[in-house]
Amino acid sequence: MVTLAKLDSSRLTRNESARLRGEAALELKDKGEYDKAREVMRPFWKHFGERPNTAGLHESIAAELLLVVGILTRWIGSKNQVKESSQIASDLITESITYFESQTDAWKVAAARAELGMCYWRDGALDEARIMFTEALKKLTAEGNTRANALLGLAEVERAASRHNDAMAILTDNARLFQKITNHTTKGHYHNQRAMVLRSLATAEKRNDYFEEAIKEYQRADHQFELARNRVYRGYVKNNVGFLLFKLGRFKAASNYLTEARRLAVNAKDKILVAQFDDSLAKLFIATNQLKEADAAARRSINVLDKSGHSNTLAESLITYGIVLARIHKTDQAQFNFQRAIELAHNAGALSTAGIAALTMIEEIDQLSAETLSHAYEQAGEWLSTCQSQELWFRFKVAGKKVVRRLRSGSDDASGILFNKPCHMPKEVLQFERRLISQALATANGKVTHAAKWLGIGRQRLAYIIETRHPELLKERSPVRRRPRKQ
Repeated sequence: MVTLAKLDSSRLTRNESARLRGEAALELKDKGEYDKAREVMRPFWKHFGERPNTAGLHESIAAELLLVVGILTRWIGSKNQVKESSQIASDLITESITYFESQTDAWKVAAARAELGMCYWRDGALDEARIMFTEALKKLTAEGNTRANALLGLAEVERAASRHNDAMAILTDNARLFQKITNHTTKGHYHNQRAMVLRSLATAEKRNDYFEEAIKEYQRADHQFELARNRVYRGYVKNNVGFLLFKLGRFKAASNYLTEARRLAVNAKDKILVAQFDDSLAKLFIATNQLKEADAAARRSINVLDKSGHSNTLAESLITYGIVLARIHKTDQAQFNFQRAIELAHNAGALSTAGIAALTMIEEIDQLSAETLSHAYEQAGEWLSTCQSQELWFRFKVAGKKVVRRLRSGSDDASGILFNKPCHMPKEVLQFERRLISQALATANGKVTHAAKWLGIGRQRLAYIIETRHPELLKERSPVRRRPRKQ
């Protein structure tokens, strides 16, 4: 470990100082001490979001510095909800790759590409991330932390894509490597990753023995993170244990774990983790039919993730929120949130998440139009075609029966469809206006000011229209705040 006394030595050259500070900063990052990591790098990196000062450094040291700052930018930006941080990190890491390629340093190129893969994964671009990790691993043949981290990244991509058997194969085939390495943070991530995959397989394949093994893996992960003195990751493990207990129906124990995880994340001032843990709590509240609490937790999660740039994580939270809204009979808002989740995940390349969003929308909303229903089912089938979850395929099969029943139900009789029907224009216009306003309120989470802007009209006008023509929409808008009269 690099000591602060060694870093402050006046005998160090600028190149030596940059190298040692980079090593120390990455060690602090592994402990979750991001502020200290920034402080260590301050002589070379004064302002977050800017390129580090590489003046006077040897080209190889400058490239290393760019890589380190790129890694820190991704982690710190993620914690502090800096939306552009992933792109900034990608640019810095790509610049370091350019140098390493010019020197034909294949190992360094591969190591940097693995870090670039993490940037893609954070943005939900799973296909691009998979390519980066796969290409990096072809060169990272030496057993060590760098290869281990690239393997963990690839396993996480496959898990996020619902390819759980592929993820487990990666972790199992490389178990000997993770036994040999001494980095407690990396070992903790390995056990945590195994536990999450086992949890998914237990649900998908109805294997309760996998649940028990997952709990043991979480305990091993917690022990490693305790040795690494990383409270943030310990909170992450507690959240995962809580989620597993929730899946087992042990709701009281799950609540205790999830609440403790959230407390640790709050104490660490990690807003993104707090938002993720709020999503877990929302899922628990849905399962226990505490829909008011679920609504509050889901809203908190989305409000934070909306500003973070975590597209795939936001999409998952939007699915949770869509379920809550559907069950409290806010159908238009539910459909909007499901469709937003589909769009975000699809644009990020996270097709399995898009497929789950489409499938969940079919399951939760009975009033979908025939066109929306058929398209959602068709796309869900396409987007989930590579998933290995038997549970998802069972859900897809059940949803198919619902789609067939809906399309065959013939809610309109044949004569009604074939005969020309008179149109009452004022009534049709009013219904269209109501639908449009409801959609706008759903988009703005009930905020009339934002909904009015979306519709291109003034706030007062929209409020008047709702109160006079569509009073049934009052429950969909946020409460009116009366300003106190001036004395």
